[in-house]
Amino acid sequence: MKERVEFEDMKTEDKVLDAALRIVKDKTISGTRMHLIAEEANMVQSNVHYYFKTKNDLMIALQKKVLNRCIELRKKLSMDCEDTLESHLDTFFQQKLDFILDEKEYDFAEIDFWIQGRINEPMRKEFCKSFDGWREEIGVLLDRYVPELSKEKRVYIPYMLVSMLEGGSLQYLIDEGNVDIREYFDFCKKQVLKAIYE
Repeated sequence: MKERVEFEDMKTEDKVLDAALRIVKDKTISGTRMHLIAEEANMVQSNVHYYFKTKNDLMIALQKKVLNRCIELRKKLSMDCEDTLESHLDTFFQQKLDFILDEKEYDFAEIDFWIQGRINEPMRKEFCKSFDGWREEIGVLLDRYVPELSKEKRVYIPYMLVSMLEGGSLQYLIDEGNVDIREYFDFCKKQVLKAIYE
C-alpha cells in the first residue's frame, strides 16, 4: 500500500512541476504564483503546498527537472552514437536543438533560472551544478577520444561548447527566425572540432 501512495505522490509532483513549467514559460519565475500553478494543475493551492512548501522549493525542484530532462535526452541520443568524438558531440547539439525547437518551455525556464541565480543562491548553486555536469560529460569524451589534448584545450573546450549551446539558445529564443539554428550548431561543431584537432 505504501508503494502505491509513493507512486501517486510522484505522479502528483510531476503534475505540479509540469504545470509550473508551463506557467514559468508564460509568466517567468518572478511572475509565477502558487495559485496559478494550482489552477494550471487543476488542484487546490493547499495541495500544491503539501508537495512544495514554498515557491522557492517548487522552483528548485523544477530546476532539477529541467536538468534531468537534459540528461535523459542526451542518454537517449547517445545510445545511437557511433564510437567517435564527433558523433558524441552531436548528442549535445541535438539535445539543445530538441529543447529549442520541440520543448521550448525547458529552455525558457533554464534562461529564467540563470537570471534568478543572480539573486537566489540555491538556484545559482543548482545552475552551477548543471554547467559543471555538462563540462564534465564533455571532458570525459575529450579524455576518451583525444587523450593527448593540451591541458589548456582540455580545460577550455568544454566551456566553449557550453557557451555556444547556451548562447545559441538564448539568441534564437529571443529573436527566432534570425538564424537557422541547425546551421549555426553545425558551424559551432566544426569550430569545436577545429579547436581540438588544430
